[in-house]
Amino acid sequence: MISVSSAQLDAWLAMLVFPLARVLALVSVAPVFSNISLPERIKVVFGVAITLALIPALPPMPAVPAGSWIGLAIVFEQVAIGTLIGFALRIAFAAVDVAGQLIGLQMGLSFAVFYDPTTSSQAPVVSEFMALLATLIFLALNGHLLMLSLLARSFTLLPVSTVPFAAKGFVTLLAWAGTMFAAGVLLALPLIAALLIANIAMGVLSRVAPQLNLFAVGFPVTIFAGFAVITISLPYFAAALERLFDQSFDAMAAIMKVAGG
Repeated sequence: MISVSSAQLDAWLAMLVFPLARVLALVSVAPVFSNISLPERIKVVFGVAITLALIPALPPMPAVPAGSWIGLAIVFEQVAIGTLIGFALRIAFAAVDVAGQLIGLQMGLSFAVFYDPTTSSQAPVVSEFMALLATLIFLALNGHLLMLSLLARSFTLLPVSTVPFAAKGFVTLLAWAGTMFAAGVLLALPLIAALLIANIAMGVLSRVAPQLNLFAVGFPVTIFAGFAVITISLPYFAAALERLFDQSFDAMAAIMKVAGG
C-alpha cells in the first residue's frame, strides 16, 4: 500500500504551485500569449503544460507549505517576478504602438480607429497594422520560444526562495521603459521627416497659389505620401524590430540579474 505523508504532499504542491504562479503571471502579461481573444482556459492549460515541462529542470523548492502564510508570500513574489519579466518584453510592443500613433497623427488618420483586442480599446488603423506586423515578425523570429527559454532561465537567476528579490529590478525596468518613447519616435522618424517635407512643400504651394484649396489638396497628398513611405520602409521594418526585440530580451536578463542580486 502506498502511503503519502503530509510533508511529501506539501513538497509536491510547492513544486507545482510556486513555478505555476510565475508562469501564469508571464502568460497573462507577455505579448501574443496575453491576447484577449485567447480563452482563459487555454492560457491556464498552456501555463500548466509549461510548468510540468520545467519541473524536472528546476532547482529545489523551499521546504515551505504552499498553504502557509510564507507560502502565500512566495506565491505573490512569483506573480510579481512573472509580471516583471512579461512587462519588460511588452515594452517593445508598446514602442511599436507609439510609432503607430505618431504615424497616424502625422498622416491625418488618427480619426480612423479600430478595436484593439490586446488592449480592449480603440486604436488607430495604422497603429493596429504595425502591431499586427510586429506580432508576425516576433513569431517569425521565434521570439515566443526565446521568451520561454528566458522564463526557464529565470528560475536559475531568480530561484524560488523565501528571500525577496531586490527592488533594483524595478529600477532597471523603469530605465528600460524610458526607451519606449525613444524607440517609437525612431521607428516613426522616416515617415515624420517625409511628411514634414510634404507639408513644407504644400505651404510653399499655398503661398504661390493662394486660390488653391489647401485642405482639399493637402489631405490626399499627406495620406498618399504616408502610405508611400510605409511601403518603402517595410523591408527595413523587420531589421529594426529585430534589434528592438534583442534589446528587450537583454533588458529582461538584466532585470533578473539585478533583482537576483
